Amino acid sequence: MEPSRGAAGGGRRWGEAEGDAAEEGRRGEDGGEVSLREWLDRPGRAVEAAECVHVFRQVAEAVAVAHAQGVAVGSARPSCFVVSPPFARVAFIESASGSDASGSCSGSDASEDADPDASPPRRRDGAGRGEERAGKSFPLKSVLAMELNWYTSPEEADDSAATFASDVYRLGVLLFELFCTFETMEDKMRAMANLRHRVLPPQLLLKCPKEASFCQLLMHPVPETRPKMSEVLQSEFLNQSRNSLEEREAALRLREEIEEQQLLLDFLQQLQKRKQDIADSLQDTVAFLSSDINEVLHQQSALGHCVNFSSDLDKEVCSGTVEDQSDCGSRKRFRPELQGVDMEENNRSVEECSRTVPSSELIQESVLSKSSRLMKNFKKLETAYFLTRSELAKQVGNQISSHQVVKRAIGSAIGTEGSSIDDFSLERQYGRRQRGWVNSFLEGLCKYLSFSKLKVRAELKHCDLLNSSNLVCSLGFDRDREFFATAGVNKKIKVFEYNMIVNEHRDIHYPVVEMSNRSKLSCICWNSYMKSHIASSDFEGIVQVWDVTRSQVFVEMREHERRVWSVDFSIVDPTKLVSGGDDGCVKLWDMNQAGSIGTIRTRANVCSVQFQPDTARSIAIGSADHKIYCYDLRNIRAPYCTLVGHTKTVSYVKYLDASTIVSASTDNSLKLWDLSMSRGRIIDSPIQTFTGHTNTKNFVGLSISDGYIATGSETNEVFVYHREFPMPVLAYKFSVTDPISGQEIDDQSQFISCVCWRGQSSTLLSANSSGNIKILEMG
Repeated sequence: MEPSRGAAGGGRRWGEAEGDAAEEGRRGEDGGEVSLREWLDRPGRAVEAAECVHVFRQVAEAVAVAHAQGVAVGSARPSCFVVSPPFARVAFIESASGSDASGSCSGSDASEDADPDASPPRRRDGAGRGEERAGKSFPLKSVLAMELNWYTSPEEADDSAATFASDVYRLGVLLFELFCTFETMEDKMRAMANLRHRVLPPQLLLKCPKEASFCQLLMHPVPETRPKMSEVLQSEFLNQSRNSLEEREAALRLREEIEEQQLLLDFLQQLQKRKQDIADSLQDTVAFLSSDINEVLHQQSALGHCVNFSSDLDKEVCSGTVEDQSDCGSRKRFRPELQGVDMEENNRSVEECSRTVPSSELIQESVLSKSSRLMKNFKKLETAYFLTRSELAKQVGNQISSHQVVKRAIGSAIGTEGSSIDDFSLERQYGRRQRGWVNSFLEGLCKYLSFSKLKVRAELKHCDLLNSSNLVCSLGFDRDREFFATAGVNKKIKVFEYNMIVNEHRDIHYPVVEMSNRSKLSCICWNSYMKSHIASSDFEGIVQVWDVTRSQVFVEMREHERRVWSVDFSIVDPTKLVSGGDDGCVKLWDMNQAGSIGTIRTRANVCSVQFQPDTARSIAIGSADHKIYCYDLRNIRAPYCTLVGHTKTVSYVKYLDASTIVSASTDNSLKLWDLSMSRGRIIDSPIQTFTGHTNTKNFVGLSISDGYIATGSETNEVFVYHREFPMPVLAYKFSVTDPISGQEIDDQSQFISCVCWRGQSSTLLSANSSGNIKILEMG
């Protein structure tokens, strides 16, 4: 089992990673995020009073948090905030407590003391892409150059230091920009110049007298006369429109929940129809499907009655002005011919729900695009449904009588005709457990249908002429997801800037940092706290910690006797490391101490080690003896739990959460384990087995993000699973081009060697055995 390597990528130098927010524009590509400056100056912006007050309130709350900590923000300007749809969520790019008085938006890290009710600080790499997005009328670079002057208070203009009153003055300027729009840059500059003297446009005084009065109060020339932040937040002006905005948001969320419930309802009705067509032996199956449909209808009806929709909202929905926010939808409209036995009561429930649910036709049409994927994978989803349903039966402890026993066993091959339970029923005594199961399955189904393909966002083109092999063994993102590193048999760790690779198309990408090792590298792991620290393991059994900013090793550990396959930093305690290798030993390290602080000796080669995410006291070990061992580091004499189920070497173990582990093996499968199910020291039944990829001899990678599980295949493909379903959600095959003919060929010697999610996002970094590295995006 020998992993792989690759390299390359150009970009800024390490110390230049944190670009100035004012120069970058701050538009995130995930979710439509834009800088508040761009949002204010976008051409044709309509001034909606409730929305403007909502934005202003969020900025004021962020400033108030800083003032409560005794910090004058100094940078409460539009370029230092981002806005996210659909509810105009505002987030400070740098936390208020971390900004300096000079007003820079790019200086320090986000504070952990930020307002818990506010949106979290955004990643710097999720920022905008430059002034070309700002619109034709307002060149972003020019506006940013003048913005600092506009938001400088009179006392600061006289060379006084920024104070709390100065921040209040800036809020007055922001309020003016929110309620005033201009057709030309000249008009805006003229109005902003007049604003310095508290002279407001006549149209603002006529149309928005309350807003104009509050603006003049905030911008009073005497700092002591301006209100305190507590007075600003408690003002009648800020609180008068809160209720209407919250009602609108609640209605939109309700509509989204209804659409999700409609998707599950259609799936269950389709499944019910198919089972009714088989024979009388399926009556028990139809009975419990009807029970689940009734449960969904009950929840949907409850949703329809939980909020009294205002007539204004009804008009908006009917006219199509309320934006569809659903992530999950229905396959098609409810059709009477899909009903089964005993469904007359359900019909009445549907009709009753339709009178209380807004715009059901619009909801049905908005989710129609999900239909093809649902129907294409219907048999596999059916199998997953019955498997999950049978797990529910075990949990509630129901005894299944002989006439309820399965007549057809679940087939070993997913998707065959015999792969579902064709005669299976449970008594209707589930209560809240059944309701919880329905919601859990709905969430998994929505996740499964959320994406339809893996698309290439960027390809890392590199050149390493001095190495005949570029096999990439390990990939990893740094703490802030701004940089990623590659390592492998070319004996080099190469660090690339993510944004440079994604945004700039070059013939060859060069690393921002390159560090050479004496031996082939098997694994790397970034420190989750110390941004520039990265640990590595190599084929000579050496574990090292590198300082990327200096491009050198500062800690070296030499106690392993053979090749080390895996190394991992603790998330909770960033000074702790664990490593494991072919000597059958797992070494525990503390960077502040010389030598290992503990050794776990196993009977077979150790292929993978990982700390539990919420503690530095527990680890999981993947072993060549086909088992996974979980240790409490306070008692390393024996594992507290052993997971048994794989038939070949366990090549990877990853914690999905504190009590759930995903393992990969060269038996062509991944398995999902629930540690909370352990009644003794051994768990021999995984809660899910994932199959579809090919893996019999190589390390092919394993990575987890928000329930999605990525792995490689020896067919040179990347596979993505979701924890709720045993079959792949998505797959992508690396193409191989003949260097002479230029034609695509099927090179069976190449395989995917490692994969890595970019944090909890839909972006996946993957590499194969020839050193080809691609950045893939679920879409």
